[in-house]
Amino acid sequence: MINQTIAIWDNTGYTPQANELQPTLTTYVLDYSPEMPHHDKRPAVLICPGGGYFLTSDREAEPVAMRFAAAGFHAFVLRYRTTPARHPSPLLDVSRAMWIIRENAHQWHVDTDRIAVCGFSAGAHLAGSLGVFWHQEWISKTIEMPRGINKPNALILSYPVITSGKFAHRGSFENLLGKDASRELLDSMSLELHVSKLTPPTFLWHTFDDEAVPVENSLLFANALRKQGIPFELHIYPEGQHGLSLCDKETAANYGELKDWVNHHAASWFNLCVEWLNDKAFCTTP
Repeated sequence: MINQTIAIWDNTGYTPQANELQPTLTTYVLDYSPEMPHHDKRPAVLICPGGGYFLTSDREAEPVAMRFAAAGFHAFVLRYRTTPARHPSPLLDVSRAMWIIRENAHQWHVDTDRIAVCGFSAGAHLAGSLGVFWHQEWISKTIEMPRGINKPNALILSYPVITSGKFAHRGSFENLLGKDASRELLDSMSLELHVSKLTPPTFLWHTFDDEAVPVENSLLFANALRKQGIPFELHIYPEGQHGLSLCDKETAANYGELKDWVNHHAASWFNLCVEWLNDKAFCTTP
């Protein structure tokens, strides 16, 4: 396995501000072996951990990458800029990460037509932002990026922050846009308002009783996808708190009781997602 951490803006014409976290991309690239010729090129998953745009959670980073690697995917974890950085810094970071993956696709044996972005909570907002905004010209101009190289072929949104409206996770939007953000600015990052024919196929999962990020966030995005005719798969689990990650002991948080983090039913999301990626998503990308 090629396991390295890359400072994503080194040796580029773009420089993050001095008071911002310097974003990195950690690779979990599976070794190529001629004994397995059917894996000359593998699909990849770019992982955006959650954390309310305040931090990037370890619980939604390497453990998830290792699970995807075990399922035959190259995996990458993006530690994107969080507060005090503001929009569009995280969106530029995830665009740059996709650029790096495609730029190194030959040496890493990545199938450039099968790259998914997987996000959790606020990280899912970032993944979704790439899904709905990847084609906008201002992104490529700002970071001098070849246009379209940041396109995701599929989205995986885990208990996502989506809307800035009635069911918003206010803290995420305050960290991303500032406490005094105008309604116009908030709407500009309310993802259900920006789904288009260019948005990729999407896998969503949420729990019904999520008290931090209401389930309506996933429902709103799914409804927007339906209106545009974009294929999606949506799973709503009846029980489970916010931030379950892989729903097992390995990713249980250091607060609350262990039983609150181990959810065998919701844990099915991962295998369902892998099945969806292999059998559906990468076969139907627009």
